[in-house]
Amino acid sequence: MRMTRSRLWFVLIVVCLALAGAGTGTLLLNADPSDAARPMTDLTFEDSEGNSVSLADFRGQAVLLNIWATWCPPCREEMPSLDRLQVELGGSDFKVVALSIDRSGLDAVRPFFAEIDIQNLDIYLDRPAASMTAFGVRGLPTTLLIDSDGRELQRWAGPKEWDSPEVIADIRGYLEPTTTSSRLDAASQ
Repeated sequence: MRMTRSRLWFVLIVVCLALAGAGTGTLLLNADPSDAARPMTDLTFEDSEGNSVSLADFRGQAVLLNIWATWCPPCREEMPSLDRLQVELGGSDFKVVALSIDRSGLDAVRPFFAEIDIQNLDIYLDRPAASMTAFGVRGLPTTLLIDSDGRELQRWAGPKEWDSPEVIADIRGYLEPTTTSSRLDAASQ
């Protein structure tokens, strides 16, 4: 059987996706630490009251920005662990920001949060899905770790158990001041 060029590309893409998803199901996108700490584009979105919020409003605290949608099964799967992570690490120096790109906005997110008993995450809405373009997001869920100065430290594609001891240790490792300084020094060389 002779493969057409389009079928060959399809098979190649499927194999790459399978390899990328092997193991944890999450693809670490910034594997090179010197590439990690780069300034974020300021993005404006809405909170559950319809107020305008921007990433700059979170300066001074680290943010785990999770870009997701209610129609995305892996996003739905990881949401409870993000809620538990907010309990574990959340405070004046760290916040989980779950940013929904659902076009129906609050009408989609509020019932979903109620259905799975999300109590510790605020609702943030990006109905035009501007975050997808602004941050070069290629799939959902995508999660970005942003330091207190608004720089992206790390990016993950795919679902994760955000409240597992290993992931919490990884997040803390990225947020340690000496680690961040080392990354910035390496990036400037």
